[in-house]
Amino acid sequence: MKKIGIVMGSDSDLPIIQKAVDTLKELNIPYEVHIYSAHRTPVEARDFALNARENGFGAIIAAAGMAAHLAGAIAANTTLPVIGIPCKSTNLDGMDALLSTVQMPSGIPVATVAINGGANAALLAAQILAVEDKELANALDKKRADAAAVVLKKDAEVMDRL
Repeated sequence: MKKIGIVMGSDSDLPIIQKAVDTLKELNIPYEVHIYSAHRTPVEARDFALNARENGFGAIIAAAGMAAHLAGAIAANTTLPVIGIPCKSTNLDGMDALLSTVQMPSGIPVATVAINGGANAALLAAQILAVEDKELANALDKKRADAAAVVLKKDAEVMDRL
């Protein structure tokens, strides 16, 4: 199975990345986590992206706040799918990161999840890998079915109570 590359612009993004890691672990998807800044370590970020396919990655998750150029910088240097996680900051509640991540120029796409959406980024990466992996597709189907069962149980409890 291909692995998922996860890059974050700063260790302050770790709580968001932890949600992605937990989701990937639950689905038994291999991953690597790195801190690379689009602005402070541009050479390392570029090298990671340029070599990602050869290093066994199937998709990359990039999390950053504020200017949030990391996902775009990674996407500019690979044709692997890149999923951006805009991270909430104290100044603009993550809207700056959301707009920086989602407003990519034509030809360099970045899939973007919600602000602080680590779990959904991992699920999207898993869905990308599942296109060619039936076992993973089945695991995702089971995860969805389990989530539906939880909601239906709560529905029944509310109906009984009210």
